[in-house]
This record gives sequence, structure tokens and C-alpha cells, in this order.
Amino acid sequence: MIVAPQPEAVEAGAAVLRGGGNALDAVIACALTQGVVDPMMCGLGGLGVLHVLDPARGQHVVLDGLSAAPAACTEGMWADLYEGECPDGFGYIVRGKVNEIGHRAVTTPGILRVLGMAHARFGRAEWAGLFDPAIGFASEGWLVRPHVATMFHLDEKAYGRLPYAAKLGLTEDGRRLYIGADGAPRRLGETIRNPDLAATLRGVARDGAESLYTGELARRVLADMAANDGLLSAADLEGFVPAWREPLSVTYRGFRVALPPPPAGGVVIAEMLRILERFDLVPLGHNAPEYIRVLAEAMKTATRDKDRHIGDPDFVPPPLDRLLSDAYADERAAAIRAGEKVSLPRAGSEAKHTTTVSCVDAEGMVVSLTHTLGLPSGVIPPGTGFMLNGGMNNYDPRPGRAGSIAPGKRRFSTMSPAIVFDGATPVATLGSPGGAWITVAMMQVLVNLIDWGMTMQEAVMAPRFSATSDAVDISNRIPRAVQRAVEAMGYPVRRNPTSYPFAAVHGITMWDGVLEGGADPQRDGYAAGVG
Repeated sequence: MIVAPQPEAVEAGAAVLRGGGNALDAVIACALTQGVVDPMMCGLGGLGVLHVLDPARGQHVVLDGLSAAPAACTEGMWADLYEGECPDGFGYIVRGKVNEIGHRAVTTPGILRVLGMAHARFGRAEWAGLFDPAIGFASEGWLVRPHVATMFHLDEKAYGRLPYAAKLGLTEDGRRLYIGADGAPRRLGETIRNPDLAATLRGVARDGAESLYTGELARRVLADMAANDGLLSAADLEGFVPAWREPLSVTYRGFRVALPPPPAGGVVIAEMLRILERFDLVPLGHNAPEYIRVLAEAMKTATRDKDRHIGDPDFVPPPLDRLLSDAYADERAAAIRAGEKVSLPRAGSEAKHTTTVSCVDAEGMVVSLTHTLGLPSGVIPPGTGFMLNGGMNNYDPRPGRAGSIAPGKRRFSTMSPAIVFDGATPVATLGSPGGAWITVAMMQVLVNLIDWGMTMQEAVMAPRFSATSDAVDISNRIPRAVQRAVEAMGYPVRRNPTSYPFAAVHGITMWDGVLEGGADPQRDGYAAGVG
């Protein structure tokens, strides 16, 4: 079974499974196709985190391909341009938007080396064949789906960020691909063909992932950087190596939840679960006022601790032993019971514009990948057909902080592809796009699965809420009487106008060996089983 937010990508992964490929092969084909049909979410110029369980080899690993700041960066290079944090917590505002759009916003892309390294270690199908679906969609065309249309026309000026039209139209290639004759981004139902990207994918299929780091594709990217005062260098590309990491595991209600360690966001989910295990949640009532209060304070506590302590572990050693200890979980649970409120001003995090894919194959291999462009930079190197990430937006321009800029420093990311175990047996895998909402959404889905006994589809469809600031944001499906009760507890509550807000969790359960998938209705994808 494979699940992802794009139907074309699910088709690509399912075809690989039918053709004898394993879960890792299917995830690669799916991810490559996602980069074609969701071009502002992900692609060859992006970054990501891969979580693999391979029972046949006895291996369980995380591959961290989070982008690194170029070596030309300095901690204070934008300190005098700093204007504030984005009001919704997704990044930082600097004068001229140089950290968000254009060539100086680009960090070292890691996703393609992640896919290449993972395939060399775990893959079964031929590398080149995994590109066929993506090449087909790039050359033959794909339809603009509802969520893609929403992103194309998204205007984020209210949050201190540029509208997406500015990024789609930054380069001549971008205008040709994504801007219509009326000067507006392409609309729902239009067909987009990208022959340049098809040619690029054929080259990577032939030459391997190294094409982007030491080969022909690297030369094209670097020529564009040199012509436009970019920060990215040949040494940055050649020297970037994704890191194999041991998963971070915590127990919750007798299950083991395996998550990616820092600089990925698993520690935030882990800390919330450790705190919530001290509460009997079901008697409180699902999404009842006291239930919301307890979970919201766990969210705020873990988010505050992330802001204070979690960055690139090579630069800022994370105090995991303390944050995940019984003593600290007891202390924080006691504070919640006593009615204490954590103060949590807005803090930066990565963009909401990410995607995910999870897969389980017939041999029991479990693979979950979350990948992104961060905030897309708008930069499409001429003739390549793909956009580069805008990851510099997610570094704090203020020196002396856990998330401050430093050469070679990997950015913190809330991306947290997870695998849940009952003893030694995997029983669920899930991942999500959604910026700062990833961790709080995944925690709620895990609680829905484990505490409430929901199916994966029920768990991802249930109304969610978020507390990544002093306010509590709620789904429009949470009753207004509940909102009034939470407000009476002293919380500002903001009602989201959409029915399925706060990240977009996709996953698969494997209870008793039976596969059941769940696709978040916020996006356009689905789960496909292969017999």
C-alpha cells in the first residue's frame, strides 16, 4: 500500500509495487512524480527526511537530508535587515525579502542525494526506471488540481511573505510554465507541460543523483548562481552529505513510536506524548474543552522547548535526556493539572508547503518520506525546469540563537515521518506536510489511533486544533460551544474557516497484518493497495 497527497504520485508508486519494486523504490518514484505535479511543494531542488524499516536486512534508520546554509553565510549577515517574525510563525521577515525569494535564499538541496543513497542501500528496482512516471507527467502534462491551484494563487502578504505569483513569475522559465496569458498563475484544470524538467529527469536517471552535486546539473545550477549573486557554491553541493541517524524512540501506552531525531521534529512529538501519557484522555471526551486545554498545553510546552534548545545538533547539542525524562514529563503534567499556562510568543518554523509519502510492501519494508522546498525561492535555473528551495527564510537572522544562521548549519525542521511498533512489529506509519503544524497534527493522529482506536482514515479526518502560540487555533468543525468554553478558560481562540486545517497527515496502519490507508481530505491524494 502507498499513500500520498497527489493522485499521480500514488499511481506512480503503485505501478512500481506492481512491477516488483519494493517500498523504497515506490517511494522514490512517488517523490519524483510529486516534484513534477506539485512543483511549489517539492522537487529536485528541495530537502527531506526519510525513515526506513527493512526487516529483511534488520535495519531501521533515518536519513537526514535537511538543507544546509551555504558556506558563504555569516551569522549576522541579515541582522541589520531583520524586521520580525512572520505573524503566523512560519519564518522571518527581512528587508527586501532576500531570505525568501531569489538566489540568496537558496540552501544546499539534499533530497536527491537522499534518494540516491537510500536506493543504493535499500533499492531493488533499476534506478533509471523509477523516473519513468515523472518523465511521463513532465512531458505529456498534468492537470492543475484543487490544492495546486490554491497554492498557485496563495497571497501571504498578511503574514509578511510574498504572494506565490511573485515566485512563479520570478524567472522567464517560471513565467512560461506557470503564468497564463492574463498574467495570473495557471488555473484549476489547466494542463502544464514541462519538457525541460523531463530532460533534466532523463539526465539524472542516466547519470545518477550525483549529477546535481558534481555533474552536469550542478554546473548549470552554479552558473545561474554565479550570474545572480547567489550564495551556493560548488563546494557546498559537493560537500553536502545526508546523515544516517538512529531513530528517536519513545513509548506511549505500551507502543513504541520511532521518529527522526534533531534537526528534524521528532523530539517535539516525543515530548508531547511523554507528557500526555500522564493523563487519561478518553474520559475527557474527544475535542472537549478540557481535552483541548490539556493537549494545547502539551503542544505549547514542547514548542517552547524546541524554540529554546533544538537546532542542528552539530552546532547546538539538544538536551534530549532531560526533555524526554520521566521527571520532566511528570513536572510538566503536574503544571498542566494545576492550570498553568505556557507563554509562547510566535517563533519561526518552516513553511507549510511540503509533501509526504508512506509505503508498506509485501515483505514488510516500511518507508516514510517527508520533503519540501521550504518556502520556494522562485529560482528555476534556465532550462532545468525545476525550482530551488528558499530555505534561508527559516534561519533566524538574529545572532546567538538555536536557529541562527551559520555556514554549513542544517535548519531545524518539523518534518517527522514516523513508524509505530507493537513490540517488534510495525503497526503504523505516517507523515505530514504542514510546517509548525506537522508535529501537533501527527500527535493528534497518534492519539486518535492509540487512545481512541480510530482507523487511519478516521484519525486523519477527525477535527484538529493547534497551539503553536498563545492562541488556540481550531477547525471549523469544532462546535462553537466548545470554543466558548475554551475561551472561558482564558485562551484566545481563532476559528479556521476550513474544515480540514492544520497539516495534512497521511498514513497506513498494519493491525494484525491488514493494511489500511488514510489520506487527509485537505489534499488531493489517496491510499492505493496493490494485490
